[in-house]
Amino acid sequence: MTNELYQSIFENNRRWVEEKRASDPEFFARLARGQKPEFLYIGCADSRVPANEIMGLEPGQVFVHRNIANLVVNIDVNANSVIQYAVEQLKVRHIVVCGHYGCGGVKAALQSEDMGLLNGWLREVRDVYRLHEKELDAFTDEQARYDRLVELNVHEQCVNVIKTAFVQRSYRRHGFPIVHGWVYHLDEGLLRDLEIPFVDILDRIRRIYHLD
Repeated sequence: MTNELYQSIFENNRRWVEEKRASDPEFFARLARGQKPEFLYIGCADSRVPANEIMGLEPGQVFVHRNIANLVVNIDVNANSVIQYAVEQLKVRHIVVCGHYGCGGVKAALQSEDMGLLNGWLREVRDVYRLHEKELDAFTDEQARYDRLVELNVHEQCVNVIKTAFVQRSYRRHGFPIVHGWVYHLDEGLLRDLEIPFVDILDRIRRIYHLD
């Protein structure tokens, strides 16, 4: 069954190419000429959350970085390289950090057990819990606490994006990118805008993390 699924991918690919060419003969030639996406999407690696599909956008419209629990860690060269390239070279207008309810990474961070290599990574989520411990511990419903941690994790990762010199410098010079925080509902298929107060956060952050 696994081999059949693997082989079907190439047939699916050929069918997709034919459909794209039938509806837009210049589709692939246009993509090959380069990309100019408006969005950088930083999301969870969860296979149930395909970035451009949930946004209703086509290939070439969204630059994507994904990892477990949609984290932006200051020593993560991968994530920071993506942000720099998106801001300085692609000149994206919007950076979206998108989490999702039902996130396995966030749930794992709530468990008090040794997860090996994941320990250091999930510590970032546990640090979010520490920052908001009073609010989270006030929840008597475990699911509600879990969902709120998903939201707070998105908020804190947006703050981490805003801390970067690339974003501060570009916004001061050009007025973009704007940083947004979203959460995706797996059971509904809907996106929720957390309405992160970007300018207010940027003003506060620049007093300490003034790097531009």
